[in-house]
Amino acid sequence: MQSPGGPGREQLLDWVERVADFVSEEWGLAPITGRVLGWLMVCDPPAQTASDIADAIGASRASLTTTMQLLTSIRLVHKLRRPGERNVYYRIEDDAWSKVLRQKLAAFTAFDALAEEGLRLGWTDEAQTARIRSAHDSIAAVATALDSLWKTDGPVDN
Repeated sequence: MQSPGGPGREQLLDWVERVADFVSEEWGLAPITGRVLGWLMVCDPPAQTASDIADAIGASRASLTTTMQLLTSIRLVHKLRRPGERNVYYRIEDDAWSKVLRQKLAAFTAFDALAEEGLRLGWTDEAQTARIRSAHDSIAAVATALDSLWKTDGPVDN
């Protein structure tokens, strides 16, 4: 069920499919992962059972199980139970996208350490050093900008 006056179900599902395409193409994850993330960002109510999600995105329960385990293990989605109910509900974390950005930044930071190591190898050819320095400088600039954003008014950890 969606809120009255908002986009129709077909519009939502079209958008969810575009999220799936993005997640698949840009992050190399299965399209179902993107469909689940997209759906959990727009569904109403925000907490959904696996059956609700499977029905909404047209997935089998079997394929959904693996995806939900992945998304809960990396803490983008959490499971909850309501008192007196046997159903398990899934909800996207409020800070899911901050977590994604922090994970990506951590990966870049790890590569930056490799770049720094590469710069210390004692190069005599400035062209070789310049390519490594470019990677190092680019990563450092992004890390500094994101760190500054998070310290002022950007995403915060809960």
